[in-house]
Amino acid sequence: MISAVFSLPFLWALLTAIKPFRDAFTFPPTWNFTPTIDSFSKLYLETDFVAIFGNTVLVAVLTMVISLAIAAPAAYAMSRHSGKIGIWLLIIALVFRALPRFAVVLPFYDIAQALGVYDSPGMLIIALVAVNQPFTLWLLRNFFATIPASLDEAAQIDGCGPLRTFFRVILPLSVPGLATAGIFTLLLAYQEYLIPLALTQTNAQTISVFVSSIGAKQNVSSLQTLAACNVALAIPVVFLALFAQRYLVSGLTAGSEK
Repeated sequence: MISAVFSLPFLWALLTAIKPFRDAFTFPPTWNFTPTIDSFSKLYLETDFVAIFGNTVLVAVLTMVISLAIAAPAAYAMSRHSGKIGIWLLIIALVFRALPRFAVVLPFYDIAQALGVYDSPGMLIIALVAVNQPFTLWLLRNFFATIPASLDEAAQIDGCGPLRTFFRVILPLSVPGLATAGIFTLLLAYQEYLIPLALTQTNAQTISVFVSSIGAKQNVSSLQTLAACNVALAIPVVFLALFAQRYLVSGLTAGSEK
């Protein structure tokens, strides 16, 4: 019942997007209508939605890959060697994560302007990796801590060093945790608004900023395009959740030890 209530805004946007324009904003609502895709055609043909969506996906995927590449070995080391340095690093990461976005956006903006990389996908990816890294690090560290250390010892007995143990033994068992961290990082980068708003203008604009620009026009015709844009954005997220479901619910170390 709760899911149904929270789904109503999306369903209303879907109805608005597929209604003819004359029926989209009538009151009381028109329920007897012939569905149309005119709003979606207008979105794809008369705006830069396709290019901006492609840039958003590229930024989100690269943010996820770089975040996992940095956080996975660091989180594994912290889960196995919990010294004072590791604890303080985790605390600093947590404090950085708790900071308001406004506290980090302006320094990123100044750095981008000083280096001449403002409005570039590279700077946006670096900023998103930095902001999302504490969450990824904490999530993976707690996951690696659940994997028995006896597996590391068994690998070392068989002649594996720390790196080989990590890549050959630990990572194959970490697919559910890596998938979970990757999905959350991908969605956080995909939906981020404030950082792209501050660091982009035209070349590296993302979908969240694009949607905001449509809504700012404040005319009735743009509202139906906005509804179509919202529906088009939600579809990839739905398919991603369905695809990743088996990774999120699968066992962590089932069958890893005799």
